[in-house]
Amino acid sequence: MAVLVEAISVIARRDAIEAKYPGGWSAFLAGTPNATLCYDDEIARIGFMVPQDVEAFISHLTGNGLTFLVNDKAEDIAVVDQQRGPTTDCDWLEFAKLPFGQAGGKVSACWFFDRPRIAAGVHFRGKSIDLATPPGWKFEESLSHRFGFVPNEQVDDRLQFVRKDNGVDVFLDRETGKEVYVGRRS
Repeated sequence: MAVLVEAISVIARRDAIEAKYPGGWSAFLAGTPNATLCYDDEIARIGFMVPQDVEAFISHLTGNGLTFLVNDKAEDIAVVDQQRGPTTDCDWLEFAKLPFGQAGGKVSACWFFDRPRIAAGVHFRGKSIDLATPPGWKFEESLSHRFGFVPNEQVDDRLQFVRKDNGVDVFLDRETGKEVYVGRRS
């Protein structure tokens, strides 16, 4: 099975959560900061739209016993960018953009893979793969369908804060004239 990767995803190994996180899996579930959690038997994913929220969640996880990096390589936690994949070396994850649906859509996904890699390319355990998504996720309403990105150095010039709406920051994009929604860590 694979988990959806949208925006900036923090991926944690479930075996590490069970072994190291105080209270194990149930405590981890209780500590998730937003509604983007999806998981399979081996990894759990939580998505963020702002790098500061990623840093805060990684700090939370490392403060609860998980290890982020050892010699610049992902240990129990990896950060995976929707467009580029893992942000550091990670020998237990695979990442790819996979076909989704009948209309030619694609989703970014990653899955646990700790077997030997025989050649270059993407490695699967079998011939097909199921995708775990957050509850209520719909492709047509997702970042996979309509990805948008404003570089940090353009945020102040391009986005004007309008309001906060149920934990979502709403901005006016001065370039497009449209509202932009940024989910924040609760």
